[in-house]
Amino acid sequence: MAAISPFNFPIMVPLAQTSMALAVGNAVILKASERVPMTALYVSELWKKAGLPDGIWTVVNGDKDAVNELLENPTVQAISFVGSTPVAKYIYETGSKYGKRVTALGGGGKNNMVVMPDADLEQVANAFIGAAYGAASQRCMAISTIMPVGKDTADRLVEILKEKISNLKVGPYTNPDSDFGPVISQQSKEAILTAIDRGEAEGALVICDGRELDIVKESKGFYVGPTLLDHVKPGMEVYEQEIFGPARNVVRVDSLEEAITLINKHELGNGVTIFTNDGLAARKFTTEIDVGMVGVNVPIPIPVGYHNFAGFKGSRFGEGAYVWTRSSTFLYQNKDNFRALDGW
Repeated sequence: MAAISPFNFPIMVPLAQTSMALAVGNAVILKASERVPMTALYVSELWKKAGLPDGIWTVVNGDKDAVNELLENPTVQAISFVGSTPVAKYIYETGSKYGKRVTALGGGGKNNMVVMPDADLEQVANAFIGAAYGAASQRCMAISTIMPVGKDTADRLVEILKEKISNLKVGPYTNPDSDFGPVISQQSKEAILTAIDRGEAEGALVICDGRELDIVKESKGFYVGPTLLDHVKPGMEVYEQEIFGPARNVVRVDSLEEAITLINKHELGNGVTIFTNDGLAARKFTTEIDVGMVGVNVPIPIPVGYHNFAGFKGSRFGEGAYVWTRSSTFLYQNKDNFRALDGW
């Protein structure tokens, strides 16, 4: 089997893609991201030290030509991919055409956090800060959009978030005071800053402006400060597109029904969570939402290990990430008490 991995978690994701395949006796070829090629070689050294026979684990580097060879070569019988939605769709369609089993996980960074009026807003804000800005927001499970229900909820929450986000520090990871570091490249930095500019031009209100920090303007590093855009609406680019960086959105809604409708209409459906103390609202949300991974009162809805990790709609093509089934997970704040809903 072949794994085509992203840059953002260059050890965790390749091992998630390949470890079980190795354990049950497959040979694995890893096509590492060209942005982080050295990490895959480090993993190779670890496999060698562990005693894995030669030829069972192979790393190849390259771009689209290397990917096409893996998709077309009859020696490869299964493909695992994690990356953007356009590439995921290409991987799925091309690999399937050549008769391979394909799991292609696409855009995930459009994850939503719905906030009901009865939620503890201090708890919500703390959850959002870590879920939204950790790892410079360059992770597929980052919360990109927070949806407070009702004007009063939104106004109070934005004020709390403004203070907390303003205290976040961006800088090198060698600095213990840094909350997060640079994004992956100059191209990525420019794309994020352009998206913020366009969001402001389309009518979003910039509450916290990561463009104005000295480190962003003066450093040669790829730094983008934590940014929060309020009054974001469907149709705006910052809402519709996956912004893979620390520019996060507030989308105000009048009801839980409106939040569910907006989320279900979006072409991506990776992860979503709701904060509420109302069991009926939680049940309605988890029952009606059309998203692959669903959480209640948790910052990021990553399921427990024996449930499938994957989204719906444009966030996943082909089979599930860990098992060849489909499932959703319903999580409570108490990690020792969870229930699985709608599992197949």
